[in-house]
Amino acid sequence: MANFYTDTPQFRHYLQHPLMKRIVELKERNYADRETYDYAPMDFEDAMDSYDKVLEVVGEICGDIIEPNSETVDQSGPTVHDGRVTYAAATQENLDALNKAELMGMGLARKYGGLNFPMVPYMMSADIVSRADASFQNIWMLQDCGETIYEFADPAQRDKYLPRIVKGETMSMDLTEPDAGSDLQAVMLKASYNEKENQWYLNGVKRFITNGDADIHLVLARSEEGTKDARGLSMFIYDKKSGGVNVRRIENKMGIKGAPTCELVFKNAKAELVGTRRMGLIKYVMSLMNGARLGIMAQSVGLSEAATREAYDYALERRQFGKAIIEFPPVYEMLANMRAKTDASRALLYETCRFVDMYKTLEDISRERKLTPEERDEMKHFSRLADAFTPLGKGMSSEYANQNAYDSIQVHGGSGFMKDYKCERLYRDARITNIYEGTTQLQVVAAIRHVTTGTYLQQIKEYAAMPIVPELESLKRDLANMAETYEKMVEAVTSAKDVDYLDFHARRLVESAAHIIMGHLLLQDANRDQELFRRSAEVYVHYGEIEVMKNWNFISKSRIEDLGYYKPVLGE
Repeated sequence: MANFYTDTPQFRHYLQHPLMKRIVELKERNYADRETYDYAPMDFEDAMDSYDKVLEVVGEICGDIIEPNSETVDQSGPTVHDGRVTYAAATQENLDALNKAELMGMGLARKYGGLNFPMVPYMMSADIVSRADASFQNIWMLQDCGETIYEFADPAQRDKYLPRIVKGETMSMDLTEPDAGSDLQAVMLKASYNEKENQWYLNGVKRFITNGDADIHLVLARSEEGTKDARGLSMFIYDKKSGGVNVRRIENKMGIKGAPTCELVFKNAKAELVGTRRMGLIKYVMSLMNGARLGIMAQSVGLSEAATREAYDYALERRQFGKAIIEFPPVYEMLANMRAKTDASRALLYETCRFVDMYKTLEDISRERKLTPEERDEMKHFSRLADAFTPLGKGMSSEYANQNAYDSIQVHGGSGFMKDYKCERLYRDARITNIYEGTTQLQVVAAIRHVTTGTYLQQIKEYAAMPIVPELESLKRDLANMAETYEKMVEAVTSAKDVDYLDFHARRLVESAAHIIMGHLLLQDANRDQELFRRSAEVYVHYGEIEVMKNWNFISKSRIEDLGYYKPVLGE
């Protein structure tokens, strides 16, 4: 009987973070629901016990059902017939198990039937599910679209759709089109309003839509005739029960084969406007995608965890030249780096979740009452940090998932290239993580302004001011040296006052900031639990130190004129 929650002590470590008490008190409105709902917590300890018990159920279902089903799901996958999708039988079994355990709508308020979980334990469930089967996480995690309905839809729409999500109805977000991928302001799916019927209709095509035959869709469409930019786009809810949308095909993908990625055809599909016209991309999709990027962070961490464990277990068992291959320095160095990258990714994931929890909960409270000046400042502070850390985390954790999946195959040698071993599937599943919900390059575009405005540096200084036990002081000094080098890098690039030069070095600057931040987070984790985190902190800080120095060497030797070397290559 495997349990993917209890066999990973890092989860309980992050549940016990000092900021969690403040998060839970805000989320629970000082435990006001205890008077109305018998399953609402009485106090902080009761809430933590509830998270722990629910996550234990998630871990058990993942270990006993979802992970054992993952190979079958990968081989069979979903099918499409007469415009409708049928999940693989094992995928449906997974959904039924989680629905039976009442694990849909985990983050939604209790008045809709949800569990009212903060982002931290909610993303832990996504982390666990992703380790079991990353493709299934794509279906299950889309319940998070319900948060967008909660934030921006009117009360009648919330009452209509949110209880259905809690009862197990699936969701999708329909954004991408054949000619609108990363550039969503090019979306052309047409939304027309019939005044006589007081009804919106959608017409056009969407492509690469994960779980595209879902029960409830959030659709980005062009509502303002004659427009071609973001200001002409609005957000709509499409209910599958209304009809008007068919699945033209399911994409034949490299990985995450259990989740149907669909091309959809909208023909006079009835839809409901969400919020205000023209705000679809500018406000609603940005919020929706930030939530989705957190989900991809969790997916990446789960994949990293799975890849690291597969490699470690194989290295213990596989013998060459008379001993287990884990005893060879090139192998155990690889494994140590895999574990450090996984732990660093998870540390960044839950730090980002805490920032999101703080600002989202205060924002929600502001709809109920006027915030105090201190609360408004707090909300702005954590909103800025969430905005900075989300692209940073999505970019780094997805790149590390790819690296760890690659290294897991390398540890397996020739066997890893065979479909008999799980690492082959993990490699294929991981490849999408640094592409969808914004490529790593687009995450850098989102993150670079937090380099130039000093958001990352300020946070690094706050981490550096935190106390550390004497045994870890040398790591803190290493991180201080890295921060000095980072400041020099930023100054060298920004002082040129050349946009192309900044864009050219943006990834080096963003990744350098990430190495220092992730090093500090692991250092703080090791300060609380040396046995669990010290080795990863040591390995990661050493790794990050080398990467920051490499970036500095590149930047310090580069000139604006050097950009010309690369342009002919791009133009060929």
